[in-house]
Amino acid sequence: MTNTSQPVSEKMQCMEVWGGNRATWSQFSVPGLDLWVHSEPFRSNDGGGDVYYLSSCASGRITRMLLADVSGHGASVAPIGVALRNLMRENINFIKQTHLIASLNTQFESISATGSFATALVSTFFAPTRTLSVCNAGHPLPLFRDARTGRWSSSEAGTDEKSSNNMPIGMVDDAGYRSTKLRLNVNDMVLTYTDSLSEAQNRDGKMLGTQGVCDIVNTFSPTSPESIIPRLLEAIRELNPSNLMSDDTTVMLLRANGSGVRFIENLKAPLRILQGLWQTYFRSA
Repeated sequence: MTNTSQPVSEKMQCMEVWGGNRATWSQFSVPGLDLWVHSEPFRSNDGGGDVYYLSSCASGRITRMLLADVSGHGASVAPIGVALRNLMRENINFIKQTHLIASLNTQFESISATGSFATALVSTFFAPTRTLSVCNAGHPLPLFRDARTGRWSSSEAGTDEKSSNNMPIGMVDDAGYRSTKLRLNVNDMVLTYTDSLSEAQNRDGKMLGTQGVCDIVNTFSPTSPESIIPRLLEAIRELNPSNLMSDDTTVMLLRANGSGVRFIENLKAPLRILQGLWQTYFRSA
């Protein structure tokens, strides 16, 4: 079991990527956001089917966060988790995250076993406007905390009522994907997680679901963000001794911190785009 007493803290720089499918309890700081990632593979295996991924690019103006859950758990699906993480890295530079998800969906069959699939949640934060775009491919709904009210609620961000859209990756070859946007004010928070939390049971043996997870975090008094994930996991385990014991468990929390990108980096951003286009032209010439 991963130690949740104190996360490993890091500051991501421009053009950095980080992720995997192994146990971790880490904290990151990027322009506009603080992030916490906790992951525990099934039965403390070296790796599992939960995959997390972060990238910071465009002078720190853009932060992309991916959370995926391969069907199955633990060592049996760990190789697929590793391969999915590699696919994420190969496709991370798609400007539109719906294209990123569509590409992952198309390529997933080449890395997966017959009949396997994965849910995924892709979020892209644009620091200059504090805008978070979310695309949900069959994943449990994220939770949103409005700093003005202090209340958590389930967010429909990235979902679509039409069943042909936003399906888990690996299920439908030509699935369409849509994303929605949230504007984050300072101290707003978004909590994403894999289904080991929403499928946990309450004291009556009923599945928590999204609302049950939301109800738990709403019982927490205002406190430091880094304590939210450990307290949530502890509260779920206390409800039923079997909770979080039969699947990989991953939770990702982000908080808008109000910081921005340095002015000089904003000025350099168009030049970097032109440089990338120039290099692409000469490679293809």
